[in-house]
Amino acid sequence: MFVEANDHEFRIAYDALEDEFAALAALLDARLQAGLTQAQVASRMGVSQPVLARIESSLGKQNHSPSLNTLRRYASACGMKLVIQMVKPNAQ
Repeated sequence: MFVEANDHEFRIAYDALEDEFAALAALLDARLQAGLTQAQVASRMGVSQPVLARIESSLGKQNHSPSLNTLRRYASACGMKLVIQMVKPNAQ
């Protein structure tokens, strides 16, 4: 069954995961900007590539999220600094 992007239930479900999608995009963007593979980031973090893959994929799931320390290590491995920001939600 195809779900249209303007479907109300789809929108509610997507909005509930918006933070996770944004965090995943930030990780992948950092790694790509650094020109690194998962294996290279993993090595710099002192973990295996499968562990790094789980860190990246965990952001698309709601059952487990990486700790701030893990996110800091990931950012550092990519030559970046973790910055957390709070903003007012968009008015709908």
